[in-house]
Amino acid sequence: MAAYGLYTHIASNKFRSMLLLAGLFLLIYVLVYAGALVAEVMIDSNRTVDYYLRHASRNLVSAFPWATLAAVAWIVIAYFFHQNMIDAVTGGESVTRQQQPRLYNLLENLCISRGIPMPKLKIMDSPALNAFAAGLNPRQYSITVTTGLLNALNDQEIEAVLGHELTHIKNGDVQLMVIAVIIAGAVGFFGEMFFRVFTNLSWNSSGGSWSSSSSSRSSSSDRDSKGSGGGAIIVIIIAVVLILLAWLLSQVVKLALSRSREFLADAGSVELTKNPDAMITALRKIENRGELEGATSAVMELCVDNPREGFADLFATHPSVQSRVDALVKYAGGRDPGPLALPDETSDEPGPQDQLPGQGDQPPPIKHGPWGDAPPAPAGNPPALPGTNPQQGPLGPLRGPWGRHLR
Repeated sequence: MAAYGLYTHIASNKFRSMLLLAGLFLLIYVLVYAGALVAEVMIDSNRTVDYYLRHASRNLVSAFPWATLAAVAWIVIAYFFHQNMIDAVTGGESVTRQQQPRLYNLLENLCISRGIPMPKLKIMDSPALNAFAAGLNPRQYSITVTTGLLNALNDQEIEAVLGHELTHIKNGDVQLMVIAVIIAGAVGFFGEMFFRVFTNLSWNSSGGSWSSSSSSRSSSSDRDSKGSGGGAIIVIIIAVVLILLAWLLSQVVKLALSRSREFLADAGSVELTKNPDAMITALRKIENRGELEGATSAVMELCVDNPREGFADLFATHPSVQSRVDALVKYAGGRDPGPLALPDETSDEPGPQDQLPGQGDQPPPIKHGPWGDAPPAPAGNPPALPGTNPQQGPLGPLRGPWGRHLR
């Protein structure tokens, strides 16, 4: 379903969510079939490929209700407890207006301005600069912000980040990502289980059979051991391929969310705050500083920025900060200051303690006037006294209206 605007994009996300749920069951059944192939080989390793495929299909039909029940139970657990799982990994804690008045008021103002229900607000104690939204329904929606982000960003930049996360909630991206995490988690769990079973198998070359490493079991047959053993090897290879294919498809499902959702969230933030420059500077400060220590890849995929490098970038769900900034400059009219250094990273630059007395109170000199360059200040003249014209010295006017010296 193509999305051409806000409402069609939300409808498209809901449609894709249903496809992802269907994909969950399909991938689970693929893994169950792979497990049935491995089980058949363990039971009797002296059969043909056709025998293993037929019996594994029968086992899949028999296991169909149990596999469906396990998948439904996984979804129910994730639906009700996914936020608790995320909080357990990140250490996020809910805060009130009294605890975080600055952050709470910024989020509340954005929600009131657009009639959006107020999500729960959580704080994660981490020096990383990041934030993420989670939840599957309005009662579960929450936005988590790190303490590092609060300390490094000003109010306008924090408001832009909150607008980014609110747009994810409005567009249904949060639901889509949580469902994708459920799919990847289920497939990863069953895939690892079957892989452990497979790694415990060892091939007996003399008897042409497979046996468990924990218990040695051999079987004999009048058939050609080379032919029967070859069939078992082929079936094991098929099972491994199916397991790997299911895992890769689960990753593709997450990539199917499309990186455009981050561009749309940035655009939604600008639409909420009317401040593209704040979103740009927020991204520049977050750039390469968003890695949450101890967080899983599933949590990082929910964040404002998920830094990836090298080969891992092939599976990244976030576009680069540079491409997002370029889009804001091109379509929102923002200004890119380039990579920004945080105050604690610029120790070589003079800080407030290095300034001369009163130096910090003076406004910056005006370099450009409305009709061109401002005239340079006369050399040797003392600074203007408070309340006097800058063109007037202590003994009277120094310049006339046309630039002549008046004596």
